[in-house]
Amino acid sequence: MRRLIFMLASVLTVVAANAQPAPVKVNEGLLQGTFENSLTVYKGIPFAAPPVGKLRWCPPQPAAKWDGVRLADKFAPEPMQGGNPVSGKSEDCLYLNVWTPAKSPDSKIPVLVWIYGGAFNAGGTAEPAYNGANLAKKNVVLVSIAYRVGQLGFLAHPELSAESPNHVSGNYGLLDMIAALKWIKQNIAAFGGDPGKVTIFGESAGGIAVSMLCASPLAKGLFRGAISESGGSFGPTRTTTFPGENMKKLHDAEAAGEAYAKGAGYPSIDSLRKVDADKLPAVRGLAWPIVDGWVIPDDQYKLYEAGKYNDIPILVGYNSDEGASFSPPKTTDDYIAAVKNRYGKFADELIKAYPPGTGTVAKTARDLTRDAAFGWHTWSWATLQAKRGKSKVFYYYFDRHPEYPAGSPQAGYGSPHAQEVAYVFGLLNASGAQAKADLDISDAMSTYWTNFAKYGDPNGAGKPQWPAYSPARPVVMYFSQTAHTGPVPDLASLKVLDAYFRWRRSPDGEADVK
Repeated sequence: MRRLIFMLASVLTVVAANAQPAPVKVNEGLLQGTFENSLTVYKGIPFAAPPVGKLRWCPPQPAAKWDGVRLADKFAPEPMQGGNPVSGKSEDCLYLNVWTPAKSPDSKIPVLVWIYGGAFNAGGTAEPAYNGANLAKKNVVLVSIAYRVGQLGFLAHPELSAESPNHVSGNYGLLDMIAALKWIKQNIAAFGGDPGKVTIFGESAGGIAVSMLCASPLAKGLFRGAISESGGSFGPTRTTTFPGENMKKLHDAEAAGEAYAKGAGYPSIDSLRKVDADKLPAVRGLAWPIVDGWVIPDDQYKLYEAGKYNDIPILVGYNSDEGASFSPPKTTDDYIAAVKNRYGKFADELIKAYPPGTGTVAKTARDLTRDAAFGWHTWSWATLQAKRGKSKVFYYYFDRHPEYPAGSPQAGYGSPHAQEVAYVFGLLNASGAQAKADLDISDAMSTYWTNFAKYGDPNGAGKPQWPAYSPARPVVMYFSQTAHTGPVPDLASLKVLDAYFRWRRSPDGEADVK
């Protein structure tokens, strides 16, 4: 009897080990995923045709249909990474991945769609830091989408604009995101997701892209909520760009693209398309979305002032020491010179608002970079939407770090760029005395994020109440030693920076800074 029981147990173990979920049907054909713990996972699903050959620097085209069952058990290659020169895995990169807790296609589970960062010049979905399992276990369908980066994702050129029925070029990476969201809208129900409850979220360039999608008429109706971590794109356009003022107009971007191609010895787009992707010439400053009048109709600040955006609930924030990650000045003299170079007539006021300290450069100086690139954009986004829109706004500030001993190299440092990603995805390697606090903050953030996907509001049982933000009630959720509410960080300094950006949009400011 014992022998029989043992044999049955062995057979059941083998069967369980070899069990596979039933194939799901999407528009292009049947997909075979895999079981991973309590989830079903699908990797490397094509949502568009490979953007290669004549499709290089074209809007994404529909994916081809396939016969039989396609195995979806491996991540697709990452996009070719921008740089000097291009490097990476593959130009054939338009794929997405799904982690689903659903037990049937009619589960109608809310959907979170991740958009990676990387300065629009790098990134991919296969990063271990973007494993969606822990978020999906909080009962959301987690999707991560790929998009073209670098010069393959964002090159503008007069010939490319002439090819386009919309007479534009340059925003191919954003169009990839929109194509992925359309695919999700059409197909996510097959994975147990609710196409009417899609929330996009991203960090850094991904968070900036989230804000651009919120302002793009091409993305209208594709999602009902948006989360931006260290994002926002509310600065004015300029020909010479700086962090927080990254956007060029189409004609300036076209001129830069034409100069790039001719300078590299390629007189036409046709000749440039024939170059192997990993042999594309060195490039600087071409890997960023632009105001093209179609995907991005105008300066986003102006769009929000006019109420021309997708009015949906947003959850937005940034980290306390973002400036530490972006080549901070080594001396006070370096800092003062850099501020005078960028900010012109506003330099002295900004140096007072963000003082450099004495000796080593203080965090207050790094905070100017933080706010110019992220903090002011988040505050402006939250404030504009709260004033002009009907949907709720939730605002956070991530400041989770040890109190470093005075005199140590880390003294005075806060939370750098991207630190919060591991907390949101629940992928901490926490140890030591701080472990419980880290895990508590991670659980709070991942719960708030998934609640927001479910309800359009982060609040729920067991977590501190997170009030909606408004200028009349400017309450921010702090993630530090605990999750608790507080005022807008460094508001007086933000207002000085706001005066700079208002001046930059004036005729005097536009004439002064090109």
